[in-house]
Amino acid sequence: MTATGAAARAQLLADAIAGKFPDEGGRYGPFGGRYVPETLIPAIERLEAGLREHLHAADFQRELADELRSWVGRPTALTHAPRLGARWGADVWLKREDLAHTGAHKINNAIGQALLAKRLGARRVVAETGAGQHGVASAAACARVGLPCTVYMGAVDMERQAPNVGRMRLLGAEVVAVTTGDRTLRAAVDEALRDWVTDPLGTYYLLGSAIGPHPYPYLVRELQTVIGREARAQLLERAGALPDALIACVGGGSNSIGLFHPFIADAAVEILGIEAGGRGPALGENSATLALGRPGVLQGTYSLLLQDEHGQIQETHSVSAGLDYPGVGPEHALLQAAGRVSYEAVSDTEALAAVQECCEAEGILPALESAHALAGARRWAQAHPGKRILIGLSGRGDKDMPTLQSTLIVQLEAGRP
Repeated sequence: MTATGAAARAQLLADAIAGKFPDEGGRYGPFGGRYVPETLIPAIERLEAGLREHLHAADFQRELADELRSWVGRPTALTHAPRLGARWGADVWLKREDLAHTGAHKINNAIGQALLAKRLGARRVVAETGAGQHGVASAAACARVGLPCTVYMGAVDMERQAPNVGRMRLLGAEVVAVTTGDRTLRAAVDEALRDWVTDPLGTYYLLGSAIGPHPYPYLVRELQTVIGREARAQLLERAGALPDALIACVGGGSNSIGLFHPFIADAAVEILGIEAGGRGPALGENSATLALGRPGVLQGTYSLLLQDEHGQIQETHSVSAGLDYPGVGPEHALLQAAGRVSYEAVSDTEALAAVQECCEAEGILPALESAHALAGARRWAQAHPGKRILIGLSGRGDKDMPTLQSTLIVQLEAGRP
């Protein structure tokens, strides 16, 4: 890196720590912004105004805190994982978002946005989902506040996440199968946006990750930083020190930005995001956007994307439906550009092995998304023996049983005498 490059990185990091992002245009350095049809501008501006009025208001924060405590079940536990630690040669701690209501971190954002939608006078809510956890969380949150909910889900994801489809329907949501495009999360986002365009003022779009047009990346981050705030305080209380490394999986990036953000100013804490390496590094074989992507615009924001030399967005692959997305939130792109967070990829095979290891060593069935973070943490521990590692366990693996049944469990059965 040139001296100029180093200086630019240092300035980006200083500005990030100082809280200068997003700026008034919704930019995180060169990333972010707002790229939407003209018909959505009034709805976006209304959301931004409502966010400024309500999000940090004392009465809204009291209402949200009460729901997080009494309905979501926060604070979630910080679990010491000594048997994993013994295998890895590390001091391992797990932030247990799998113990939150509905089984993942998604509920933190869903209930916050549902409460906001109610205050903004929305008549209905639309959402998108990949792994199904955001869809379940949105359906539950909308039931809680009394708003009808429609969830768009790719047909491929509906097949591999069938239990979550049933849960959404039980919670009162209409689940719409998306059969166009790649039939996964990207196509589901496209359909949710099309729905929103038809009624931009009466409909509230409950976006599930730290992606999309401003102010969504900021709003989702603010609602998810409860993870990092809790984890930081819990580890200081339990271990008496901050972690040497902080590790989480990254798809769109909501659980990871929620965990990372309260630690950004702690220079001694190494931060590592783990993406889906899938079957290999070729386009279409993975979802490793930060490791392999190039800048471009997708679904309302300028960030890193998996695209070909002509700028065409490519289909992606991951054994985990929640990481199967060709873009990433603009704040992650900023943190990589600033040199504050490193991003690596973990293969399907490594993630499946991490599921088995976590189950056997700690009695915890992690989501396939979370298993990527576990596999990345094991790799980091082997290169840094004796260190303290804090891992974001973003969700539980019940939803992944159809995939695990056809992959890992088949392998286990075949290996039995």
